[in-house]
Amino acid sequence: MKLSLTGFQDAFVDALYGVESAAMAQLSEQPGFSVYRNTVMKGCIDALSANFPTIERLVGSEWFRAAAAIHVTASPPGDARLLNYGEAFPAFLDAFEHAQQMPYLGNVARLDRCWSQVHVALDEPSIDLAALGTVAPDDMGRLLLKPRAAATWRWFADQPAYTLWRINREQLEMPENLDWIGEGALLIRSAGRVTWQAVSATDCLFLDACVAGLPLEQAAERALELNPALDISDLLTRLVTADVFVSAVVEPR
Repeated sequence: MKLSLTGFQDAFVDALYGVESAAMAQLSEQPGFSVYRNTVMKGCIDALSANFPTIERLVGSEWFRAAAAIHVTASPPGDARLLNYGEAFPAFLDAFEHAQQMPYLGNVARLDRCWSQVHVALDEPSIDLAALGTVAPDDMGRLLLKPRAAATWRWFADQPAYTLWRINREQLEMPENLDWIGEGALLIRSAGRVTWQAVSATDCLFLDACVAGLPLEQAAERALELNPALDISDLLTRLVTADVFVSAVVEPR
């Protein structure tokens, strides 16, 4: 059967990742094809290694590359920009048979993924603090705070995923005793550099409300429902100082 150009290209890519077809049988038997396939596989595995360095440090290179090879076969890149490769890798680790004794791997991988996303996010100016200072007190409740594209956050309710990620990302020694509690992380690129810090579930809920377009008064109410003792002024000061927001405008009445 003669394939169309598109059909040939699809069958060729499938063969590269181990999905054989009758149309590719003759070609895939050629020695040169094996070399090409190995080169492509190595490139994908190397990309995962670059995109998930914290996972590789946690499990070691041999374990990581073996797992990555399985993932590459099941989920090859859909984007030529390999910096973006690995969207499905955290979920793969969640379900991976040989990672069941390390149930935190998927969430640590999600933080590596967050780092990559923040690293390549749209470059936007920081919030205009002078303009923010001119907002009348009566208008503060209607203030719409928009987080920057280069800021992202995650809350992990059942695992110290942030501590595990931070210690390995910074190549520090793991403490002998680690409290197994929920943690949150905030990653931001500011002045060309990605930084990170711990945040609470309340912080994440507040930021989620900002992303949803809720004005300050309603976002604060949501946060206070979770933590009635929350100091909203302190929360705003911390987030603005961390360079989380790109703009703040007063919602029309």
